[in-house]
Amino acid sequence: MLLRSGVALAIFSYILWGITPLFYRLLPDAQAMELLAQRLIWSIPFLFIIRLAIKNKSLWKQVWADKRSILLCLFSSSIMAISWTAFTYALTHGQVLAASLGYFINPLFSILLGVIFLRERLVFSEKMAVLFIFAGVMYQIFQYGELPALALVMGSAFAVYGLIRKFIRFDVITSLFIEALWLLPLAIGITWWLSANNMSAVMNGDWQTKILYMLAAPVTIIPLLFFTAAIKRTTLTVIGLAQYIEPTIQFLLAVFLFNELFDWVKGVSFSLIWIGLLFCILALIHKRYAKGHERQPYVTGRDNPPKI
Repeated sequence: MLLRSGVALAIFSYILWGITPLFYRLLPDAQAMELLAQRLIWSIPFLFIIRLAIKNKSLWKQVWADKRSILLCLFSSSIMAISWTAFTYALTHGQVLAASLGYFINPLFSILLGVIFLRERLVFSEKMAVLFIFAGVMYQIFQYGELPALALVMGSAFAVYGLIRKFIRFDVITSLFIEALWLLPLAIGITWWLSANNMSAVMNGDWQTKILYMLAAPVTIIPLLFFTAAIKRTTLTVIGLAQYIEPTIQFLLAVFLFNELFDWVKGVSFSLIWIGLLFCILALIHKRYAKGHERQPYVTGRDNPPKI
């Protein structure tokens, strides 16, 4: 029963993240930097309250004693700010397909970082995954003559974030809270600069706009709560398989609801990437069952705490 509840929680969390483009459609042409600032500012009290409610958390005494993890939170928060800014820009500027592509190609960067920094050895399925995902991206670059910049930024930045998070010894909520604190001066600076130059959508907008910007924090943190509950109740294999629900939903929304351009070039490119993802899934299942059904720890790659 516990495993089943974990599966349901994992699926539900990724469904919630998958439908976030519906929320950001309410903020067309929003300023991504102001969204980042408001999200950080309102994340702090939200995360603080959540931290008070959870039981298994890092004690503040342990937190202050671990200067290395505190410093790593600075680096991880900076990388996540880049990833999330690109993500929200895509969602608010009619490029949901780019967001979907970014999280579909994320495993490529995660695998490469594992090889380079963690000295991981690739099994055959992972080598094939890298080959097909790389081919899918290169095909799009060759045909369009330009990089899918937003997708590459999202995919690579989130992979780097996952690598850094591997070495942070705090619980998920505590580390997210510290990450938000590190970026609070930046959020305040962005808010002040936009207000001083009469460019703030929050300050100049109506109450509906103000509320929508404020809701950017809970819209992404609430799914995280379901996700953190899921990882305690299920296996890494389930989390790894469920992670593709999010970009799949975003892809379907982009093509069938938002009517974004999906031509034959993108069709070929996505098809190659999806074949690569099938090899990723095979590799994940192989590694899971090769260890004799042993319960796995929560590790890096795309299998890390998603977006704060």
